[in-house]
Amino acid sequence: MNVDVSILIVNYNTCRLTMDCLRSVYDSETNYSYEIILIDNNSHDDSVEKISREFPGVMLIANNDNVGFARANNQGMEASSGRYVLLLNSDTVVRKDTLETMISFMDSRPDVGASGCKIILPDGSLDKACKRGFPTPSASFYYAFGFSKLFPDRPRFNGYQLGYLNPDLDYPIDCLVGAFMLLRRETIDQVGGLDEEFFMYGEDLDWCYRIKEAGWEIYYYPKTSIVHLKGGSARRRPFKIVYEFHRAMILFHRKHYSKKYNSMINGTVYAGVGVKFALSLLRNALTSPKRVPSPAQSLNSTNETGARNEKNTEVNL
Repeated sequence: MNVDVSILIVNYNTCRLTMDCLRSVYDSETNYSYEIILIDNNSHDDSVEKISREFPGVMLIANNDNVGFARANNQGMEASSGRYVLLLNSDTVVRKDTLETMISFMDSRPDVGASGCKIILPDGSLDKACKRGFPTPSASFYYAFGFSKLFPDRPRFNGYQLGYLNPDLDYPIDCLVGAFMLLRRETIDQVGGLDEEFFMYGEDLDWCYRIKEAGWEIYYYPKTSIVHLKGGSARRRPFKIVYEFHRAMILFHRKHYSKKYNSMINGTVYAGVGVKFALSLLRNALTSPKRVPSPAQSLNSTNETGARNEKNTEVNL
């Protein structure tokens, strides 16, 4: 069977969110064919049983260990047959037109290797991670020390989050986010899958870097959107997540930038990541858990809030 897009969803103890995500995909209004491949990373809840029962059409890969985001998606890619591959987070809700709009765009632009839509947070604000520049040492410095906030309209100080660019317009960018990332099969065949050295952060940046190096365009296309709930019920993050987030920064710099800069700059980058890691652990320890809205509440909220005002909030990688 010819399939237009293979939708890959990685699940790890997010049964309710994943099922809401799946329902939103099945509610899509599209003329394109799709398959859904769900990779479960050894969830301790009853995700596998419930999802298998409620969504028998989903191809389910059940791992015996938590192999991470990159490896799980690579497993899905190996089993996929679509001419496009869509990485879709389990904590997202797609709109009815999302698949139709994004695949139509990719069909019209054979030079584009990967694209992403606008991503909205539960409060109706833009998830800035959906359109980014590469985190060069200078871009990372201006972002980390607040220059991007002080001078939001200056490209020099906003090289990472691209805050000076209108989020309602489409244009080529450096980086998408793995929460929604639509790739052409030919692009994957050329550059390979995700780098499994990255466990759950940074693999999307690395992939985009390799896609651009291979000569493909990467495009931000905000003619449609999804809601990204940002991972579940609590703001307080487990140590493993905080650690992997900062480890990904080191991996990305070492892989793509360390040979381009002298030892002083490299040392400064590594020291800066170390300080940020320590501060994140301290902040995390002092943060109380906070509930986030359900997917249905979030979609209604963004319909209302987004129509009135699209404000920005700070997000990480």
